[in-house]
Amino acid sequence: MFGRAIAGLAALALAGCAAVAPQDYARDKPALDLREYFTGRVDAWGVVQDRSGRILKRMVVEIDGAWKGDTGTLDERFTYADGTKETRVWTIRKDGNRYTGTAADVVGEARGEAAGNALRWNYVLDARREGGGTIHLDMDDWMWLVDERTLVNRTTFSKFGIRFGEVTIFFRKR
Repeated sequence: MFGRAIAGLAALALAGCAAVAPQDYARDKPALDLREYFTGRVDAWGVVQDRSGRILKRMVVEIDGAWKGDTGTLDERFTYADGTKETRVWTIRKDGNRYTGTAADVVGEARGEAAGNALRWNYVLDARREGGGTIHLDMDDWMWLVDERTLVNRTTFSKFGIRFGEVTIFFRKR
């Protein structure tokens, strides 16, 4: 009896460690289609936190999106609380429920998969370091469509499997 209880607890613990996949959200509505959501102007607000949760940066983002068929361009303009500005222009391709994308500060190609109201997007960012230089960070990016106008984005960033922090951004479509 005691052995079964231990086995049952171990099974529950292991199930809690299972990785979340986009398919876990397949039934959730509204369905997220980047082509639909990121057409026109989208405003966003967010924070960058270190691994302890301390806020390192606060930002406002303006995004203009345009699509021709299954290829889109997202022009993101970041303004940080300290007045610094940054721009990232994505070229994104949609193929069914899969997405690929490139940007000047992305190493290689970003790859993502959507299901239901969610998208998981992975890429390597050539991020600027404080004091100069850059570092390649592994970005694990999740997006969830809350309603037709509201999108939540949570990205963890790491190097060599060590989590350094996360970015949380809230989007609002005009």
